[in-house]
Amino acid sequence: MTPEKAFGETIKELRTLKKMSQETVAFSSELDRSYISQVECGLRSPTLSTVFKIAAAIGVPVSEIMHTVERTLEKE
Repeated sequence: MTPEKAFGETIKELRTLKKMSQETVAFSSELDRSYISQVECGLRSPTLSTVFKIAAAIGVPVSEIMHTVERTLEKE
């Protein structure tokens, strides 16, 4: 699994747990909904500032997201 795919799956899982739509995350992070979709599918590699925007929109620390991504990649 690529880091982009692991990141996307993590974002989708956290967003779903918080019962947020892609539109809600996009609006809160000032990003396009289609961009959020592409990130979740592992098709886009977000910049560091974008990671912070998405984390803030979901209400999760960046460190939690990155730890989850790291654990996912270690399982591979």
